[in-house]
Amino acid sequence: MHALQPSVGPIPTQRTGVFAGAEAPSGYAVVDVETTGLGRTDRVISAGVYRLDEAGEVIDHWYTLVNPLRDPGPIWIHGLTTAMLADAPTFPEIAEELGERLSGRVMVAHNALFDWNMISREYARAGLRAPVEQRLCTMVLSRDLGLPLPNGKLSTLAEYFGVRQRHAHNALDDARVLAEAFRPSLQLALSGGVPLPLTTCVAVTDLGEDAAVPVSPARGSWSSSYRPARKRPACPYPNPGRWQEGGPLVQGMRVAITGDTATDRELLEDRAIAAGLHIASSVSRLTSLLVTNEPGSWSGKARKAREVGTPVIGEDAFLQLLADVAPHPGG
Repeated sequence: MHALQPSVGPIPTQRTGVFAGAEAPSGYAVVDVETTGLGRTDRVISAGVYRLDEAGEVIDHWYTLVNPLRDPGPIWIHGLTTAMLADAPTFPEIAEELGERLSGRVMVAHNALFDWNMISREYARAGLRAPVEQRLCTMVLSRDLGLPLPNGKLSTLAEYFGVRQRHAHNALDDARVLAEAFRPSLQLALSGGVPLPLTTCVAVTDLGEDAAVPVSPARGSWSSSYRPARKRPACPYPNPGRWQEGGPLVQGMRVAITGDTATDRELLEDRAIAAGLHIASSVSRLTSLLVTNEPGSWSGKARKAREVGTPVIGEDAFLQLLADVAPHPGG
């Protein structure tokens, strides 16, 4: 697919097909968060937000440090030390102000599922729900536009649009870079009739079973849960084929998961693996089942499932099937 080229002039007002029948967004909140790690017990330590109008023009920007009340994790990545965060507000103390900047807007982020999950969990810990109904991932939008990017890095997208990145892994600068790259991306989508990959946000409620444990009551004296991604064991059963509607899951079935899930993704995968299923990282004709709460989404897995006819079910139905997985016919 050839990349669409940016056009000169204002963003067109014609939106037919771009929002797939949905009401056009009234504006966008371009977000970046830095965190103590990548797991479900990790915490937000800084947040940057650029508010944009419906045409992608900047309205204002905002930035804050956040005291995670624990070890800040990989300092060599984000550069934020315990001392730097000691006097920063906690997330409950900034939740209202952040919410005002997110409310009523589509949340835009690079690898948006990660940012949404981290923000959603922080709100859940505070007994609140993040005021975000839809998100847009610029990695997905770049792919849908056919941009000739060699990888999915923010720096690569920025370079393509001539945006200068001044301070990588600084939440405010990363949000600025993304906002500047998002405007021409939005223009390309609107002028080319490419549907925006808007995704409905499902609130995350699973905060993890191994929450960080304080080693002293002082601020910043919390243990770290930063950890690398785990390598999954190989499934011991051969693939018995596709799941049949009305039938059980069978050990060895290849299951892919995409989009938001109310159950933490890692925990959901653990349960599937423990039941004898294989977690697939992509969808192909050999995939037995796709689990998603948004079957009509524009994620790569959902689109491939529609293309090859892979069965699709929601998270709740999948959890019910997990309770009684049939043994593999080969024993």
